[in-house]
Amino acid sequence: MDIRTDCLHFNGYKPCGPHKARGTHCDGCADYQPATGNVLIIKLQAAGEVVRNTPLLHAIRQRHPGARIFWLTHYPELVPRREVFKVLRYDLAGVTTVLDLRFDLVLSLDKDVEACALANRVDGRVKKGFTQKDGVILPFDGDSQRKWRTGVFDDLMKANTRHYVQELFDICGFAFQGEEYILPDYTQPQVELEPGKQVVMLNTGAGSQWKPRLYSAANWATLARRLKETGREVVLVGGPDEHERNLEISARAGVRYFGVQPFDGFIGLLSLADVVVTSVTFAFHAAVGLRKRIVLLNNTFNRHEFYMYGRGTVLEPEVPCLMCYKQDFDAGCVQRDCMDLLPPEQILRAVGAV
Repeated sequence: MDIRTDCLHFNGYKPCGPHKARGTHCDGCADYQPATGNVLIIKLQAAGEVVRNTPLLHAIRQRHPGARIFWLTHYPELVPRREVFKVLRYDLAGVTTVLDLRFDLVLSLDKDVEACALANRVDGRVKKGFTQKDGVILPFDGDSQRKWRTGVFDDLMKANTRHYVQELFDICGFAFQGEEYILPDYTQPQVELEPGKQVVMLNTGAGSQWKPRLYSAANWATLARRLKETGREVVLVGGPDEHERNLEISARAGVRYFGVQPFDGFIGLLSLADVVVTSVTFAFHAAVGLRKRIVLLNNTFNRHEFYMYGRGTVLEPEVPCLMCYKQDFDAGCVQRDCMDLLPPEQILRAVGAV
């Protein structure tokens, strides 16, 4: 009996899906799909960025039907496994695996010396994205030039009007046609919410490395209390860094907080929202993937970078130094805690609560 080792369902160490479902063997199997090549995505970090790169999977499937897709990352739990042949963690096992394979296409999508050095060593017929030489990040080809230049010159970055997903498709040589995010499988946690009420979730964190993006606990509490007074169900969300802050805001505003969730539970909790208010964090990208209405609080980045597929609003404080990309305040800042220049009433209007 022939074993079709070239089938997309075949992995060589356990029964494939069609065999488990129907007991079929390779000979005469109606689910046989011949693999036509290998594609590698190197996108290691950060968690939200991994999610933001998932629209590429649509384009790869269209351009390279039948390809085995491998994804190397620090966050394998955030890659939709049903869309990828193998998800590999960036560790010795994962790196050893990709170095032992030959790829028709390698997408090197982190402007990171370590990731780019690996992309240089991988056996790939075509390589797109970013490489490195002498510890310096460089584009592999002309398709990456524009994104590379906006990363090294502030004036070009501030003048950019293309959103990230468009730029990502440009880098890879694809035409963006509105492809949506693809989220991993997630589980809705068992939480009690008031039936019939609009659910507004407030993601109170901004990432530990980006202090200027933080909105104060006092303003979050005011916003939460005002939203609750309009008859909405208000839920606080965040990661471990926001736990103490969310406990404080919950107590001050009398709104719900269900504690820190793992990634799948966090996405599941956000799936219960009607509106998500957040800064640029993992919660933002998860909400985009869930196709939620979003109110995005932004100050440090170019607002054009963020694409919400027509379902979001961007609010920014009125300061002359927007798009500073600073990770902390310094002597050059015209206003410390500039995010607090956004009054809760402005966010209320964006949510539709006034």
